[in-house]
Amino acid sequence: MNEQTTVAVVPTTMALTGISKNYDGVAALTGVDLTIRSGEVHALLGENGAGKSTLMGVASGAVVPDAGSITVGDGTFDSLTPAQGRQLGIAIVHQHPAVMPDMTVGENIRVAVPAGVLRRDGDPEATMRAMLADVGCAVHLEDRVESLSIAQKHLLELAKALVLDPALLILDEPTAPLGPESVDLLFDRVRAAASGGTAVVYITHRLAEVRALADRVTVLRDGTVRGGAETADITDDELLAMIVGRKLESTFPAKWEAGSDDPVLVVEGLSGKGFHDVSFTARRGEIIGISGIVGNGQGALLRALSGLEAFTGTVRIGPDAYGSKRLRNRCGYLPADRHREGLMMSLSVRENAALSALRRFTRGPLLNARAEADAVAAQLSSLAVKTPSQQTMISALSGGNQQKVVLARALLSAPAILVADEPTQGVDVGARSEIYRILREIAAEGVPVVIASSDAKELEGLCDRVVVMSRGAVVQTAEGDAITEEALIHAAVRATGHRHEEARARAGSTPRRRFLLGDYAPVIILALVMLGLGAYVYSTNDRYLSDFNITSVMTSCAALGFIALGQTIALLVGGIDLSVGPLAGFMVVVGSFFLNDGKSVPAMILGLVLMLLTGAGTGAVNGTLIRYAKFTPVAATLATYIALQGLSFLLRSSPGGNIGTGITGVVTEQIGPVPLSFVVLVAVAIVLEIGLRRSRVGLRVRAVGSNEESARQVAVKVTPTTIGAYIACSVLVFLGAMVLLAQLGIGDPSQGVSYTLSSITAVILGGTSLLGGRGTFIGTLLGAGLIVQVLNATVFLDLSQTWQYFFQGALVVVAAVVYSRVRGAGRSTL
Repeated sequence: MNEQTTVAVVPTTMALTGISKNYDGVAALTGVDLTIRSGEVHALLGENGAGKSTLMGVASGAVVPDAGSITVGDGTFDSLTPAQGRQLGIAIVHQHPAVMPDMTVGENIRVAVPAGVLRRDGDPEATMRAMLADVGCAVHLEDRVESLSIAQKHLLELAKALVLDPALLILDEPTAPLGPESVDLLFDRVRAAASGGTAVVYITHRLAEVRALADRVTVLRDGTVRGGAETADITDDELLAMIVGRKLESTFPAKWEAGSDDPVLVVEGLSGKGFHDVSFTARRGEIIGISGIVGNGQGALLRALSGLEAFTGTVRIGPDAYGSKRLRNRCGYLPADRHREGLMMSLSVRENAALSALRRFTRGPLLNARAEADAVAAQLSSLAVKTPSQQTMISALSGGNQQKVVLARALLSAPAILVADEPTQGVDVGARSEIYRILREIAAEGVPVVIASSDAKELEGLCDRVVVMSRGAVVQTAEGDAITEEALIHAAVRATGHRHEEARARAGSTPRRRFLLGDYAPVIILALVMLGLGAYVYSTNDRYLSDFNITSVMTSCAALGFIALGQTIALLVGGIDLSVGPLAGFMVVVGSFFLNDGKSVPAMILGLVLMLLTGAGTGAVNGTLIRYAKFTPVAATLATYIALQGLSFLLRSSPGGNIGTGITGVVTEQIGPVPLSFVVLVAVAIVLEIGLRRSRVGLRVRAVGSNEESARQVAVKVTPTTIGAYIACSVLVFLGAMVLLAQLGIGDPSQGVSYTLSSITAVILGGTSLLGGRGTFIGTLLGAGLIVQVLNATVFLDLSQTWQYFFQGALVVVAAVVYSRVRGAGRSTL
């Protein structure tokens, strides 16, 4: 009897076949095949720009391939969308976290995770807290994501992915910003997911992580598959050869052999926010490392050395003492969060690289473009930056190549000191060796080099002296052979004890800080200003609170308030609507043809419907011009501003068409001295505010305004959301036009235009950001009220119209300064 061996067949979760993708004629992927199996951790390796993130973008639906197919289960697709990917059980943790900085931690989770998942155990808030705790991210649900560290943002991203129990989990450089504790916890979660049947794709530049986690490995180079194998069947040298296409010498260059004892850098008694009494020296050729558990003051120390934070103590470079201002001008600084602090994402590669060195390329008042381009080209070449051209937008480059552009900018500035926070984060193994070599050459030229890294092995191999920090203080300094990975980790852990990064994060998250960073601090400030102004005017004239004045002020507030609420929606989505004033005037003109005494009820209804359709149509045109014709919001709405104003004068060259008393009577109906229109305004503002905070639609509007690309990655439909926001804006203008119509009593084509600037002013006073993503309808309501109150107060105080404009302008300036200081105070508590 013959015995047959049965080989278990591992089911395939996803198969990518013949995937190709070009950007501006440059091939990012060419005919790539990749099979991803259930229950396996599949490592994806390659140099920066090899196509790893692009391939996983195709797999998750964020990138549309030019050719090829995607098979998931029984279905085959030419491409996916993020929403389809989520429905198919695909979750991705991006190299740059897909988070909305203007929203809270809880709101980021709610916009990205289906409501059914959050209600799985009954209480959504309990589920959110549990999912954060599961990855060791002990931040508060009400913390603003902009206030989180880059490591905390990555953990938040990981929590959002794991809670979905995905069939396919894609992790793109997940450990780059994490400390040892978080890395160990991440590994445990990845192993648990794989053992539960989840297919895991793990993108990394660290071979040690491949050995620790991966069952299989595939290598990409120049957008094509260069090989793959079971992890146990391939050596590190073979992997490196496939990754870089050549044999690498030692990763770390030889350390400096000490010559002169004269220090080139002396730091004595340096203290600042987050660190205190730090002292160390560096001789020519030495590289100083800053070590410790993430969040123990290393980043704050580096920011002080780069002149970005105030400090006390002494910093000497050579014979000269340097203060913050001089350090800012002469320091080459590489921040850990390159997207937030290191790069201008809307500028080109050349512009980003040359920005700090422009003084080198100026001749009188003019820039020598050829000298700039030649210097940038030489620096990019020395760092092996992969870019189609210097004019390519920096956002189109891979994360590692973006990091090399940040380094290129620092080197082009000819710095007196080079300070680098996580200098090789997200950089491939070949480029890492080049960066190490360049840092060593810079130090050999006599430029002090100070780096902070969460990778103790990197500090061991590169640095001549390492300062270990805990709780903002130096606990140990290691030199020469005493610098070992084990010794550095032991010193940091022993000094820090049980207190770790997330415990400090929890301690820093106070109700006061959350309030100051939140959206409602401006509302409180506005309310106090209005009360103070009202009390002062009343003290000079008791007729200020007469029934007539209350009615007049509230009616004016209702007209402006509705229009300003609409403007708020446009700003929240990251746009602006300049057409709201002329649109309100145009609606009044349209209404003046139908809403007259003697007209039949059907004719009046037709007039109201036409006014409403005019508004909705204008909003749709604005949104379409912005999303499909690629107009900027200012250009699109300025075009409709001009068109609507022209149409108003085309329909009525002069005032005419008296509004019927029946219509004006309904609109001006009062409850005591309070106009019904004002009551409706307050009710609408409250409903909109609740919707903004509690509904999925409100969260999506804010997500698009906060970070459009991140919103798209979490499956928010950006285009419909934007167009819908402009339509909603115009519908609210319709309500304002109804109040304005009753106020004017006639169709006047010259009226309404001033409401554009007034509505923007009201929104700014209410604390809504002109950049999108954050604001309140209640703040806008109070902003509109304050504008009308100021105009009314000037009458009671017997001031000229000049003062009205002066006070409006002064209010905007003061509001901007006060809100900035208030939110700055919230950040300073970190």
